[in-house]
Amino acid sequence: MFRIALANLGFPTSPDDSVQKAQEAITEAARHGATIICFPECYVPGYRGLNKKVPPPDAAFLDRAWASIAATAATANVAVILATERLVDDKVLATALLINADGTLVGFQDKVQLDPSEDNLYFPGNERQVFEVNGVKFGIVICHEGWRYPETTRWAVRQGAQIVFHPQFHQAEPGSYRPTTFGEQLNSFHEKACLCRAAENTCYFATVNYASEGSPTTSAVAQPDGTLHSYQPYGKEGLLIADLDLTKATRLLADRYKPV
Repeated sequence: MFRIALANLGFPTSPDDSVQKAQEAITEAARHGATIICFPECYVPGYRGLNKKVPPPDAAFLDRAWASIAATAATANVAVILATERLVDDKVLATALLINADGTLVGFQDKVQLDPSEDNLYFPGNERQVFEVNGVKFGIVICHEGWRYPETTRWAVRQGAQIVFHPQFHQAEPGSYRPTTFGEQLNSFHEKACLCRAAENTCYFATVNYASEGSPTTSAVAQPDGTLHSYQPYGKEGLLIADLDLTKATRLLADRYKPV
C-alpha cells in the first residue's frame, strides 16, 4: 500500500497564512503515516482570480515559502506536491513543486492547458514530466487540463505513472448545484471526468480541491477500474488519507492506446 494525503483546506487568508496552513497539513500527514501530500491549485500563495484577493506575484516570497515548507517536509519525512506559482521571465505560471521527504526541491510541473478565464492571470507552461517517490512514479495535471484534456493524464501514465495527482480550484457559483455525494447525476461533468481519467488509463487519479461552502467538487481518489476509492465530505476542511494498492494500477489501457 502507498499512503497519500490530499489537503482539502480552506482558501488562505494571506500568503503567509498559506505557508503556515501548508506546514500544519504536512505535519498532520506525517502523523497519519502518509508518504506524500498534495495541495490544491496554487495554494501558496492562493489561486488568483474569481474575486480572490491575492497580492501581486513576489519571487522573494515564493523562495522563502518553498524553503520553509521544504524544511517542514524534511522534519516530517513526507514528500510534498506543493501547488504554487512561479515567475519565469516576469511571467506568472501556475505550477506544482515536488519536494522530497528530505527537503530537497525536485522540480516543477507547470500548468500547460489554461482555462480561457486564466489567459490574463497565468502564462502556460510547455513541458510535462513524471516524478518518483519511494520507487512510485506519478504525474501531475492541474485543474482544467485534467478535466478537459484526457491526453495529459494518458501521457503521464504512458511514461510509467501509476498515480496522477490533480490539484484544482473549483468553487460554487451563484445558483449552482450543490452536491452532497460524489458524482451526483445533477452535478457537472467534473467528478465523472476524474473517474474516466482513472478507468481509461488503469491508474489512480487523485484530485484535491479547496474546502468551500457549496463546493461543486471535492477531494477524492478514483481507482484504476473507474470506481470511487474515497472522497472528502463537501466543504469540510481536513486531510483525505487514502491507501492505494498499486498492484491495481497496471497502466494497461494507457499502454494499449494507439493514436488515431
